[in-house]
Amino acid sequence: MSSGSTGRGTGASRRMCVFVRGAVQGVGFRPFVYNLAKRLGLGGWVLNSPQGVQIEVEGGQADLEDFLVRLQKEKPRLAFIQSLEWSYLDPANLGEFKIRESKAGGEKLAFVLPDIATCDLCLEETMDAKDRRYLYPFTNCTLCGPRFSIIEKLPYDRPNTSMKAFRMCPACAKEYRNPEDRRFHAQPIACHVCGPRLQLLDGKGAPMAGEEEALLMACAVVRGGRILGLKGIGGFLLLADARNAEALTRLRQRKLREEKPLALMYPDLKSVEKDCFVDALEARLLTSPEKPIVLLRKRPGASISDLVAPANPYLGVMLPYAPLHHLLTRELGFPVVATSGNLTDEPMAIETDEAVSKLGSIADAFLTHDRPIVRRMDDSIARIVEGREVLLRRARGYAPLPIEVNKKLPKVLALGGHLKNTIAMSKGKHVFVSQHIGDMETKEAVEAFQQAVNDFQKLYEFKPEVVATDLHPAYASTQFGESLGFEVHKVQHHLAHVYSVMADNGLDGSPLGISWDGTGYGEDNTVWGGEFIIPDGGRGEWLAGFEPFPLIGGEKAIKEPRRSALGMLYACFGKEAFEMRDLPTLKAFTDDELEWMKAAVEHDVQSPKCRSVGRLFDGVSSILGMRQKISYEGQAAMALEFAANGMAERIYPFDIKSGGRPKYLINWGRTLSTIIQDAKSGVGNDIISSRFHATLAEMAAKIAEASGERRVVLSGGCFQNALLVRNFQARLGQRGFEVYTHQRIPPNDGGISLGQVIATAEARR
Repeated sequence: MSSGSTGRGTGASRRMCVFVRGAVQGVGFRPFVYNLAKRLGLGGWVLNSPQGVQIEVEGGQADLEDFLVRLQKEKPRLAFIQSLEWSYLDPANLGEFKIRESKAGGEKLAFVLPDIATCDLCLEETMDAKDRRYLYPFTNCTLCGPRFSIIEKLPYDRPNTSMKAFRMCPACAKEYRNPEDRRFHAQPIACHVCGPRLQLLDGKGAPMAGEEEALLMACAVVRGGRILGLKGIGGFLLLADARNAEALTRLRQRKLREEKPLALMYPDLKSVEKDCFVDALEARLLTSPEKPIVLLRKRPGASISDLVAPANPYLGVMLPYAPLHHLLTRELGFPVVATSGNLTDEPMAIETDEAVSKLGSIADAFLTHDRPIVRRMDDSIARIVEGREVLLRRARGYAPLPIEVNKKLPKVLALGGHLKNTIAMSKGKHVFVSQHIGDMETKEAVEAFQQAVNDFQKLYEFKPEVVATDLHPAYASTQFGESLGFEVHKVQHHLAHVYSVMADNGLDGSPLGISWDGTGYGEDNTVWGGEFIIPDGGRGEWLAGFEPFPLIGGEKAIKEPRRSALGMLYACFGKEAFEMRDLPTLKAFTDDELEWMKAAVEHDVQSPKCRSVGRLFDGVSSILGMRQKISYEGQAAMALEFAANGMAERIYPFDIKSGGRPKYLINWGRTLSTIIQDAKSGVGNDIISSRFHATLAEMAAKIAEASGERRVVLSGGCFQNALLVRNFQARLGQRGFEVYTHQRIPPNDGGISLGQVIATAEARR
């Protein structure tokens, strides 16, 4: 239709200006707009800007109205429209509809899309012997492929990504410039002729093969029981045959990873279902565009080695999310371990030289490529709890899509905590939460954190009004925040948890927040982790907590549940605790160790007071003889969860005291005494564990009744425990409480940065 035509509408031609904000770049939004305008016979143009997508269309009134409706209704699958503003202007004889070059300048508000798993169309082409991208490991289109891991700056155009070094061949350039092709402005577009290439290196970095031969030789490495370092979307993975106990023993020995579960990659859903129980929701999550690692219950007689997840009924399973993974797993035909390519407590390697230098003592060979990775991107982890998807680690596939809140926020840069670190920043009504950065236990990890902070600010050209940190003065994140030169607002750890789950559920006001985890710096200088908090104006009323007990040896107790248990016993029985030699806890110490600990606790040396539910879990696990020492975080508590035989009706006795600060104190002394009596009487650990979980939920229900609040929000690492969550929802639900849990943001410390933003914003209102 010629410019100025009224199309099928009536009346004079009109011009409409439309501005779309949200996840609308890198998802095929402009070609969708182009084709929609063409079908409706509208003139005009569309372009990307740092703020979103700008459109001008000209035609009849009815066509323009139809355009607006279909723009929202028929948008691309991966697009998310956060706001759509339009206004009418005088006609300007715009001519045939076109896609214009992107516009630079202005505040950067456009959403950066996460890395998206290979779509069915690209996978079909990769496996089609007649297609020009047959067996190409980097096939992608506007529906899939790398995004956040390759973008250097906004707007999202090829010159602003790590693909700028690869000049498109004529065939790719034709697709890239054709608005009717699904690869129109697919920024990572590539093929065998012009794109990234594979190379296989030996363990010392010497070249062995390239292209298809490299892929086949890499498969031979894994098939032969050796370990392969693989450069993927967001960093290196270490691959090994998941069925081969000898290969996994070597991997664990070389990586110094004694018992922590290893992630698995299966070729397809059918092969997963042979080894795991998979319900409809879990299948949907496994095959979603995000393709996270999903926790699934293992079937008896599963094909994989017990060394994948020792003493753990769950497996962390993912499906291939890049063409390279599909090619590898299809050639192999069996599940592989696919664990992060890093040294203990260090960030994942992203450069080939870095991988060879740091992982050469672990991997026997490296399958790498020459597409640079701009930022590290771990695999996300999720599980289904009570019919809801819960993220346990938010990274590839999810980050950095924002969380939308109900009120406009000041510009806050939040630096998270010490473990499972993420950072966050707020713009308008959105909080952009980073990918999982990790634990800051080493110099390398702290440097990666600082790099992530600088990267986030640079990407969005963000200058904060205030920096939010944890209350703990020794956290590297706190100290770095204080060095930036901005106003600093410190947020207590468990209050941040409460505000995090509120934001995750779009809640305002002052619900009862229950924040349970392993460790957090408390306002009274004790170790918190079992708190009931009513948030108010960025602060919180500390309504209730648990009776404290000495954490003998301080931080050493985190890796030795026997120390938590001994402190709990001392809090209940005094000096008599050291005479209870028939308990598994005391049997785990030598006589000399017990003498030292008795002196330490009696003289209050290296025995800080602890109120943590996470440490209570550890202590009960030790007393029941399950775990005295652990090799990874949460191992003792997980053993207790796995031992339970389900929901229990009977609970253990406990007491609640009133008065002082906090207002209520939960005394768990009788709970512990009865657990010990049950154990000595021959009651099984399965029954004791079930009763313990139910008792904790009943304690919370009693405090909730006393609070006067009907909304209850749950946050903190303890609520990664599915059985605990089920008990809470049952016991509080029966009493008419509305219970809210995390969904898009992890309940663990990965959600702290979001809560810090909200708490800081509330405190400044």
